Amino acid sequence: MQRLVHDLAYGLVNCGGKRTLTGMLSGSGNQFCDWTAAYRMFSKQRFDPQDLLDVSLAPDNAPVIAHIDDTLLKKTGRKVHGAKWQRDPLGPAFHTNFIWAQRFVQASIACPASSQLCQARSIPVSFVHAPMPVKPGRNADQLQKDAYKEAKKKSRISCVGAKLVGSLRQRLNELGSASRHLLVSFDGGYTNREVIQNLPAHTTFIGRVRKDAKIYDPPADQPDTGRRRLYGEPKLTPDQIRTSDQVSWQKVKAFAAGKEHEFKLKVVENVKWKPAGGHQLLKLIIISPLGYRLAKGANLLYRKPAFLITNDLKLPLQTLLQAYVWRWEIEVNFREQKTLMGCGQAQVRNQHSAEGVPKFVTAVYSLLLLAAEHCSRQNDPPVQMLQRAKWYPEKENSRWTTGDICNRFRAEYYSKAIGVSFDGFMNKRYRKQNHLKLLNPALSAMISIRT
Repeated sequence: MQRLVHDLAYGLVNCGGKRTLTGMLSGSGNQFCDWTAAYRMFSKQRFDPQDLLDVSLAPDNAPVIAHIDDTLLKKTGRKVHGAKWQRDPLGPAFHTNFIWAQRFVQASIACPASSQLCQARSIPVSFVHAPMPVKPGRNADQLQKDAYKEAKKKSRISCVGAKLVGSLRQRLNELGSASRHLLVSFDGGYTNREVIQNLPAHTTFIGRVRKDAKIYDPPADQPDTGRRRLYGEPKLTPDQIRTSDQVSWQKVKAFAAGKEHEFKLKVVENVKWKPAGGHQLLKLIIISPLGYRLAKGANLLYRKPAFLITNDLKLPLQTLLQAYVWRWEIEVNFREQKTLMGCGQAQVRNQHSAEGVPKFVTAVYSLLLLAAEHCSRQNDPPVQMLQRAKWYPEKENSRWTTGDICNRFRAEYYSKAIGVSFDGFMNKRYRKQNHLKLLNPALSAMISIRT
């Protein structure tokens, strides 16, 4: 079993076509061997890909900054487990489109490049299938309808997200990191009663709220008789606070888009929000939109403001702001998992296979990023990437892209298999050689492939 997992992982990175199970077998040189064992490994649940994802949760001293979001994997088969008509998030704002897809919820952990203000690469640690139950037919009895309503409540995306946060906290505790603080950032789809009121201990959340959310002051006094008050007088909405002069702006630095930026914030502490419960004090953070120009000398444009809440009143503003800005990296994970690693391309429809194969692809992608992070911080000897093509601009202090990491992996894989050194790819003089003097142009094309 271990050998088969090893071959599929190597074949996934080395595959030059569609990332199906047969494509992984062909990429590892097993195209003339029995292929049924690879399919049975997932359909019979003989291997849990979560064991590979737990490697990224190795104990450390720094706090854990996690991001949670959901994504869709497009499918074509009508009998694929968990596939349903879903709203297309890439559709235009003026028209709702639908796609036939599976729904997954992912948790990624930020891996900062240093202890200072810097960029951070997100590494996936969980990839959970979140299917919706099948609606019973019109002739179904009342028991089936009641069971469907109950299953529909449990399969809500917020309910799955709450369970994912709890399992992430539990796995950290089991790995000996019970003292590490967990900071979870998510968008407005998870900033609700289901997630906030079920947070485990030693866990902080920061999420987006509506600009017209109703927030309240704590009660100033309590009545002599009757029920105790949980909420005081209503405050201005977050958008009204942004435009008013009651709260002054603060300037906080954070790293985003390749450099440090100075953000303008408004902070309102000790507020209450009914979805969070009446016994929990929150902090409201309002981020002023940043100005940008599409071209030099063009008009100054602005992005939309952000309205955030958090349950930690003592954590520094810079830490909260940076954790929220890093949340964008999980969108990069989704793009690379689908395009570079082929997550969702496997043509399987069994329930366990439809859940296990995308999780396995995510686990291999996670281990690839984790290995690259370790190599990038190795100084004796330093690890270098292969020389890029001439049309790629050379940037200083730019991190390794996932495409560069895959190409480096293929170069080491081929050099070990055929006994050819690829040190020439590191030398700039190699690029000036005549193509007739090259050892084999096909090798250059194989390790420099772009998918």
